[in-house]
Amino acid sequence: MAMNFNPPNLIGAQSAHITSNPYLDTFSTARAAGSIMQYEYKNLKPKKQLKEIIRVLMPEKKTYLKFPYKFKYNIKDRCVVCGSQKTWEAGDSMRPPLPLHKVRRGYPMRGTYCDKHATIHKQYEMLEQQMLAEEHGLSFSAYIPSAKMLNPLSSAPLTSLKQIDMQSLSSLGWTIKPPTMGNESKEEELFRLVIETNTINERVKTLLTDGVKVAIVTEEVVE
Repeated sequence: MAMNFNPPNLIGAQSAHITSNPYLDTFSTARAAGSIMQYEYKNLKPKKQLKEIIRVLMPEKKTYLKFPYKFKYNIKDRCVVCGSQKTWEAGDSMRPPLPLHKVRRGYPMRGTYCDKHATIHKQYEMLEQQMLAEEHGLSFSAYIPSAKMLNPLSSAPLTSLKQIDMQSLSSLGWTIKPPTMGNESKEEELFRLVIETNTINERVKTLLTDGVKVAIVTEEVVE
């Protein structure tokens, strides 16, 4: 099925529609200009997949009598693969690195990658990380950042407090007392009293910092 794509950033095709050829193979479709896509590998082995995706990201070359002799799109703000014009913002998270003339190694080129081939380059980087993790016996899932979903309704009651938590709560006016045991030894009683004293001291420091003045009561001495 043919897909219509109208890229406003393609030089000379601001008002034209690009219709993808349904008879193109996967390799030619991946190298052509178009919308963002995920490259589908033909091989199952990671090493062959790496060679396959590197071949997709190789910069396009000019040909003379079917002999390549020079890079075709080695121009600033032009995709080195398909020639689309793309200007990346400095803070864009999808901004790709500078293309190398052999993808994995080589000298940096003056061009860049478009949105489509920047996505394929991310796919290439993830494949390299997967191969590196398997080579060293690591789990590849550790390289994928995942957002932790917080559910405030499923939070359990606190059973322990850190020292910094007790200081923060006592400075706000909370009274924290450790549980009193039936057969409390002197050491346990001393530990409990020290914690209570520390929490009271934190509240006193907060009140003095806020500028609360202590009234001094003076008694007259009757002779």
